[in-house]
Amino acid sequence: MALQYDEIVRGGLARQVADLIRDAIMQGRLATDERLPTEEELARRFGISRPTVREALKVLAAQNLIRSRRGPTGGTFVNAPDDDAAARSITDTATLLVGMGRFDIDEIVTARMQTEALCCRLAAQNRGDDDLAAMAAEIALQQDEASPDEDFCASDVRFHRAVVQATGNGPLQLMMHAMIESFIPITNMLIYRDHERRRTVAAHERIHMAIAARDAETAAQLMRGHVEGMRAVLDQALARRNADKPRGGTP
Repeated sequence: MALQYDEIVRGGLARQVADLIRDAIMQGRLATDERLPTEEELARRFGISRPTVREALKVLAAQNLIRSRRGPTGGTFVNAPDDDAAARSITDTATLLVGMGRFDIDEIVTARMQTEALCCRLAAQNRGDDDLAAMAAEIALQQDEASPDEDFCASDVRFHRAVVQATGNGPLQLMMHAMIESFIPITNMLIYRDHERRRTVAAHERIHMAIAARDAETAAQLMRGHVEGMRAVLDQALARRNADKPRGGTP
């Protein structure tokens, strides 16, 4: 049991206790499926009340870091960290920061261009048949000119997600989650009226072919060109948006 019981200060005790236990789990000092001490024992060791311990455990349970089981062999046990929950947290934070104006569009396009080019290189090296099939399925959907804009944009996200998945690199997939699940939908929302579907589909087809051929450098160049080409469309969409804004008086 590798918890430090003397690192809390008075004030916000439940949150501090939850953070200490969470850190021990995330750092591997508490192993998956390890049983935590009872509420009474935790309260004694931390020098706090049982209701405060109970509140801290509720926080951890909400984060899916612990689970409780009743019965003679019951207790509170450590869960493995949830990769999906971590990824969702990254996406939510990125979306919030964009909404607050912390990132401008040029930054987002540059970040996409560089990171997705890297993903194409790795995808060309590591892709499997299932990865290629996932990309091809999205391209087929995008070729349907009758599909609504919403469906086309959702398929666009899934295509880029399939490229990232094809890298076979877990840390990179986690890092790219915000890029794919937050930044792409945001830019799509801005440009859907100006979106040239045929150009997008053609770019996706060429990227898919390069990855299938394991041509890493061509795939990366194609992705950079694809994302860079979006910059002019974004500029056009933003200019129209600004022109449509009411001038003077009350909006």
